[in-house]
Amino acid sequence: MKTSFSWLLAITCSGALIAANKLGIDNAKDYNRQQCSGMYSKKGWGGDTDPFILTTLEKASSDDQDVFVSLVVFEFRDEDLIGVWPSPDAPEKEYICTQANIDKKYCNSTELGRFILSPNASESRNAILSTKINLKDPQPPKYDVQRTGYYCVGSSPFSDGAEYKGKVEFRNAYGRLPAAQIAKLPFYAGITIAYAVIGIFWGFLYVQNRHDILPVQNYITAIVIFLIVEQLMTWGFYDYQNNHGSNAIAKVLLIIVSILNAGRNSFSFFLLLIVCMGYGVVKPSLGKTMVYVRFLAMAHFVFGVIYAVASLSITPDNAGPLILFVILPLAGTLTAFYVWTLNSLNYTMKDLLERKQSVKAMMYKKLWWCILASIVVIFGFFFLNSFTFAERSAPDFVPRHWKTRWFILDGWLNLVYMVDIAYVAYLWRPTANNRRFAMSDEIAQDDDGGFDMGSFGGSLDEEDARSPTREDMVNGGVGGGASGARGKGDLSPVPPKPVSEGAGVGASGASKAQRSSLDGETIFAVGEDGDRWSDDESPRHSEEKQKLTG
Repeated sequence: MKTSFSWLLAITCSGALIAANKLGIDNAKDYNRQQCSGMYSKKGWGGDTDPFILTTLEKASSDDQDVFVSLVVFEFRDEDLIGVWPSPDAPEKEYICTQANIDKKYCNSTELGRFILSPNASESRNAILSTKINLKDPQPPKYDVQRTGYYCVGSSPFSDGAEYKGKVEFRNAYGRLPAAQIAKLPFYAGITIAYAVIGIFWGFLYVQNRHDILPVQNYITAIVIFLIVEQLMTWGFYDYQNNHGSNAIAKVLLIIVSILNAGRNSFSFFLLLIVCMGYGVVKPSLGKTMVYVRFLAMAHFVFGVIYAVASLSITPDNAGPLILFVILPLAGTLTAFYVWTLNSLNYTMKDLLERKQSVKAMMYKKLWWCILASIVVIFGFFFLNSFTFAERSAPDFVPRHWKTRWFILDGWLNLVYMVDIAYVAYLWRPTANNRRFAMSDEIAQDDDGGFDMGSFGGSLDEEDARSPTREDMVNGGVGGGASGARGKGDLSPVPPKPVSEGAGVGASGASKAQRSSLDGETIFAVGEDGDRWSDDESPRHSEEKQKLTG
């Protein structure tokens, strides 16, 4: 066998995780002569059947003469036990037992046409199957897997001019899903349950405060529901493939999952962008900007679907310069989202700080820290894994990492994403005073603790004038509302109008209604009920306010 078996093994193992448990094997290309996959023992993962590896070769088109193919099945760590070195300085091993190698005492006549095994091969913990198959009547050899490991099937034409084609089935005890992906089944089941729990808590708060919901909270509700469905479909795809294999329905499910994944990415970027713009909390509406944001999200979704379909239909060998027309549009919309989101967040925080809206600014500061922490985690994880992937050209890279590689490529990103969504949902959760908090401005204060008179008269007076309290309605409708507004805005530079004694009594009653302070409260928890705003309205401060207003 002139081609180095070790080189063949390295080429095969560098081919990432397999997508199905049946792999093609032939001699059209050197790297197709060998297929490898991780395998779990029956005790390793559980299941109803004994795990095995079955190699089926197609029958030769002509029955005139015998056509033999050499075949070997082994665990990766036993690769050194296959073949012999002709001499210490030989460039490569001799792998096939030919008549010439029999004459050289590398093997005996009973092993003619098979792979040569080392004399101590029988001492290995895992059995090594070496056989030859006659294509006139190919009998599929079956290899029973007793221990968890990374197993390979190697082949080579023994007869001159022999051409062959077949399938290698790596069947685990638990089902048909490849061993490298079986961990995704419980992982996505757990993620689905976690999103369902988030959805239950969010739904409880949403229904409880359904009359005081902000528009941005409707978007958060939609994405939580979408994530539950998307993760459930992803789990369903892997469960179906595990039970039925990679058939036509599994491929349709894969396309659906890819489309849902593209939708999740677009929806997430859209939601993050409008949140950073202050939609619902700082701005009641985004106007035409919302149309542009939606267009960008739709474009990102379309390009994401195109990329997903292309990645499923185009192999790396067939990828040419045209693949750039698939990648570049997606990269462009992604960059636009990044730049726009960060600029919007910075502008919103700057605007709130300039207007001395410290409570709302703190909310966006927490969001900024969440985004920063996610970026640090992502780059830190990539940096640490760069040392691992630096060894990916080594033949034993995949055999050493086949159990955990799925988490490095996919799993941990889903966890980071879930934590971010849960944190944003916590910050923007529905409470009893959502709209009042969003539509009102905090009373600005100078650095020395004094009130900003313009802000005071321009925020509270206007808000109270358009939002009469319950006591105002009881004490005379609009007139009572005006009196209540004056009682709550005693620091306004506008002189108060004379009122009747009855109205004064109403104002005094309104001033006695205490409201909870914003200090130390959560984002939307402005007060316990709609009638309470600030502790400064207590009777203890009433005399001081009257002195200020004369």
